Amino acid sequence: MSFSRITSRSRRLNKVQKLSVAGVSTLAAAGIALSLVPNDASATTEPQAASAAAPVAYTGAQTQSLKATGLGQNTTDQLVKSVDAAKAEETAAKKKAAEKAEAKAKAVAEAKSKAAAKKKAAAKKRAAEKKASRAADRKPVYANNLDGWIREALAIMDKKDIPGTYEGLHRNIMRESSGNPRAINDWDINAINGVPSKGLLQVIKPTFDYYHVKGTKHDQYDPVANITAAANYAADKYGSIDNVDSAY
Repeated sequence: MSFSRITSRSRRLNKVQKLSVAGVSTLAAAGIALSLVPNDASATTEPQAASAAAPVAYTGAQTQSLKATGLGQNTTDQLVKSVDAAKAEETAAKKKAAEKAEAKAKAVAEAKSKAAAKKKAAAKKRAAEKKASRAADRKPVYANNLDGWIREALAIMDKKDIPGTYEGLHRNIMRESSGNPRAINDWDINAINGVPSKGLLQVIKPTFDYYHVKGTKHDQYDPVANITAAANYAADKYGSIDNVDSAY
């Protein structure tokens, strides 16, 4: 065989090899395109539509198809890694979105809870204020005179189970002080002993202190405090202020 014939065959082989390489590349590209097409896609689906779908996760079978195309192992591995990275990124994004949604829902729930608690506290406060207002409305207002003092004293005596009537109190008050809450006896034996009788029912300090009714002022000259203390003393000594008709 001559050198020129060998050279010609070598040239022809090189051309065939080039065509083979081109064919393999074409087949590889077609394999990649076909491997990207969903399993349920029809055979008439255009390659452009398949290549436009991205990202697409490779199944095990599709990975084998990639390898069957004849691409290099490194290229196949890089493609698989790229898809895996895309899947991991998508999973991370979904997780982040879920965490954000959960945090938002939690914040909304906490805001609603705080608003409900605030509303409940406000309602409770309004109810308490309303109750106090009703109680104030029900509380009687007594006149600042002898009639009012006697009536207020009788209301307290009733709560403390101290006997006595309006008539009994009024009768003794008029005899002892003529209705003057600032009256003071500065001439009798008590005055001489340094403990003068004071107030509407003329009680001395030791008697007032001992029979003082809790809830009234601790003041001998206070009309209501003086009446209730004297009535409490009379109840202990005589059964009731009504039974007193003279100095006691």
